[in-house]
Amino acid sequence: MSEQDTYPVLSDFDRAYFLGIGGIGMSALARYFKQLGWDVAGYDKTETALTLQLQEEGIDVHYTDLDASIPELYQDKNRTIVIITPAVPVKLGELLYFQHNDFTIQKRSEVLGMITRTSMGIGVAGTHGKTTTSTMLAHILNESELKCTAFLGGISTNFKSNLLISSTSDFTVIEADEFDRSFLRLKPFASIITSTDPDHLDIYGDADHFKEGFELYAGLTSKNGVLVQRYGLDLASNAKNVTYGINESKADYFGENVRAEDGKFLMDVHTPTGIWKSVEIGIPGIHNAENALACIALCTFLHLEETEIRHGLRTFLGVKRRFEYQVKSQNLTYIDDYAHHPTEIQAFLSSVKMMYPNQKITGVFQPHLFSRTRDFFDGFAKELSALDEVILLPIYPAREEPIDGITSDALLEKITSSHKSCLLPQDVIELLSQQTEGVFVTIGAGDIDRIVEPLKRAWS
Repeated sequence: MSEQDTYPVLSDFDRAYFLGIGGIGMSALARYFKQLGWDVAGYDKTETALTLQLQEEGIDVHYTDLDASIPELYQDKNRTIVIITPAVPVKLGELLYFQHNDFTIQKRSEVLGMITRTSMGIGVAGTHGKTTTSTMLAHILNESELKCTAFLGGISTNFKSNLLISSTSDFTVIEADEFDRSFLRLKPFASIITSTDPDHLDIYGDADHFKEGFELYAGLTSKNGVLVQRYGLDLASNAKNVTYGINESKADYFGENVRAEDGKFLMDVHTPTGIWKSVEIGIPGIHNAENALACIALCTFLHLEETEIRHGLRTFLGVKRRFEYQVKSQNLTYIDDYAHHPTEIQAFLSSVKMMYPNQKITGVFQPHLFSRTRDFFDGFAKELSALDEVILLPIYPAREEPIDGITSDALLEKITSSHKSCLLPQDVIELLSQQTEGVFVTIGAGDIDRIVEPLKRAWS
């Protein structure tokens, strides 16, 4: 069977039905098809700000399982493609209807794979940093003559969306997600791989199989393209191989003298053709400096000029919930971040400490998944102990059932900070809203974002 026979062709359809439409990746695809002029509808179990935005954009969203009572417009299986997320229950009535009636059903990653087969796809993969890096890359390209279409795993502050569409560019930037081995369905022209630290061990089993997934992804990159990877990953590919790293003098692109200066975040960049002094990055953080190096390497391969790349990096405003300033006053600073792995927490907190070296830092962390908390228990305890005060929320379960002995209280016992506690969200809001000075951070990938606005209102 040929590749063309294996995959459906998007041009065969003119309407899309989403199961799990409220997800950050799914909603980007829904917006994409809507802007193509398709009819778009979908189900999600919960109404959110994002699903309400989709409805305002003319997309039909509902929150009750319709079973077989699918809207008539989407009952034509020859014209409707059904797109699902792995989080959708296998017994969902609507899913069973589509399965029993032989509709074309594709995972989100499979649809992205279809798109990369008809454009020059640029995949950004990695345990950490892929959302910020892909959004940063999309912004640089969008500010240049090359332009791009982009499907992002977060809300870009520049675009105010998780989707960017260009009618003139051949390039499509895609966040290549390792969860459920989704990125192995892509066919990238070029790739960035930021990290391969073990995660999702409930799916991969162990660190070796997790690393193997990235090795397979690296091998998918076109031989005519480029594989940009952080120095030391040593992933093989038939594509041109380019490495990058902070203070890694053997890397093809390396940054040094990373610093905050007069309110600007700067670094010096060594490239194969010379040194770029004082490159300004629009958002702070050592990890963001490293993300910028990856973008510099890839954009240089695409023949962008230094001035274009510098402009894109300087004007990049970041991604919602990635080192996102919520309050920045003379006495009090509040930053929200999506970090949910020990390595991400370490990178985030080290950057906060660099920006605010002499101030007390209080952090609120919500562990995400029982299995991840179990697998990286000691790592979480070590990194969170760097905070002057630690507040833990109960573990966010997402798709999982509780695991004996894995609780926020158990994690708190391992944390060495002298000031630490476990609280419920409302108690956190009441406690912290009384504070008038210091640096405060909220960290996590669950529903901790629900306390962000109340804290912001209290401190603004």
